[in-house]
Amino acid sequence: MLEESQLIKDGVLNVAKLMAIAAKTAPKARGIDNISVAVLTSRDELEELAKKMEELASEYGPFLRRDAKNVRESDAVILIGAKVVDIGLKSPPEYKVDINTVAALLNLGIALGSAVKIASILNVDNRIMYSVGIAAQKLKLLDADYIIGIPVSVRGKNIYFDRK
Repeated sequence: MLEESQLIKDGVLNVAKLMAIAAKTAPKARGIDNISVAVLTSRDELEELAKKMEELASEYGPFLRRDAKNVRESDAVILIGAKVVDIGLKSPPEYKVDINTVAALLNLGIALGSAVKIASILNVDNRIMYSVGIAAQKLKLLDADYIIGIPVSVRGKNIYFDRK
């Protein structure tokens, strides 16, 4: 007999892997792959990330402490990053940001949407968190210029809502 805790652990890991695949295969500007992914699953990895978030709260805002609590309670965290690369286009003069940065952020957004779509379809609670990305960047968990994290969880009630 498979116990509930093992079923959830295995299921969340499978969904996290599918989320990583969805992010990696998401459409990209000019077809240039600048997306990287990783999945944190061990209690030690989640704790290291949560501690870094708490450290950074005084610099970036108290919401990092709240989000660190969510990371600790999560079953896994998917990290999705984007590197700014030359996509071979020239920025219009009215753009305040280089077109390569715009493309990297668009690619990141599409990858995030693709990943959370998978979690939603498979009924795994999740939340896109900028705060996780800040800590992941400081810990150098991905080779990326921008990182966003998606904690995932399976509980009787979604832990990412009704937060204070």
